[in-house]
Amino acid sequence: MQKFVYFGTPYVARDTLAYLMEHGYTPALVVSTPDARRGRGQVLQPSVTKAFALEKNIPVITPEKLDPHALSEIRNAQASYAIVVAYGKILPPPIFDIFPGGIINIHYSLLPKYRGASPVESALLAGETMTGVTIQQMAYELDAGDILASREVAIAPTETTRELRPRLIQEGAALLVDILPSFEDGSLRAIPQNHAEATHVGKIAKEDGELDLSSDAQTNWNKYRAFAESPGTYFFTEKNGKRIRVKIKTATFENGIFVPDRIIPEGKNEMKYADFIKQS
Repeated sequence: MQKFVYFGTPYVARDTLAYLMEHGYTPALVVSTPDARRGRGQVLQPSVTKAFALEKNIPVITPEKLDPHALSEIRNAQASYAIVVAYGKILPPPIFDIFPGGIINIHYSLLPKYRGASPVESALLAGETMTGVTIQQMAYELDAGDILASREVAIAPTETTRELRPRLIQEGAALLVDILPSFEDGSLRAIPQNHAEATHVGKIAKEDGELDLSSDAQTNWNKYRAFAESPGTYFFTEKNGKRIRVKIKTATFENGIFVPDRIIPEGKNEMKYADFIKQS
């Protein structure tokens, strides 16, 4: 096995790294984002990928920027290639010169569809019944690299990001392990993407989760499924002459009708939507 450097930050990256290590692939170095303040107490905490790597006694660096000093540390790992999974920073052009075998990445769509930051959410927003994972040879243009492998994944009718993303993480990690031997020995052939068919998606904002319960039910259902993990969905309503925000925890879609089930009204505890309506 060849030496590699692993770039990653959130649980998507941690879970993929854990799968790689279970199958005998341990990085020479992990690169993650700097510790950040999280939670109510705003305590400085490492990323989950950094924490996992340290538990496994893997060297970790967390540069603020991939500047010449950071690139020198990465170069000192003397790795043949790199794997990037949800790192969270743009890789500068000089980093591509460090790895003779290149840099590979798992993307959670069937490229060239849904290039960008929110492929899982975007597939659900569009009402897709099929998505997938792609292993790409990274290029400087976002998600435009040649395809090394891909695998289709069916989307269940009631599946949200809470259920779909973990399945895609598992499928992506398994596909990566499957192709690494042929990637390392040079027998794997990459296929260029059809750039004319590319679609692009951006980051999800908190405001994207707002629903209008009087609008199209299918659109609301798709938004609920897409944003179930983050940022969540909500609606505004009038109660006792005051406009309040109501978070949706769970919802159903039957016979073309979207109905919230469990909700959290602003300033209140979680409750049944039906009980909330009775109180209005």
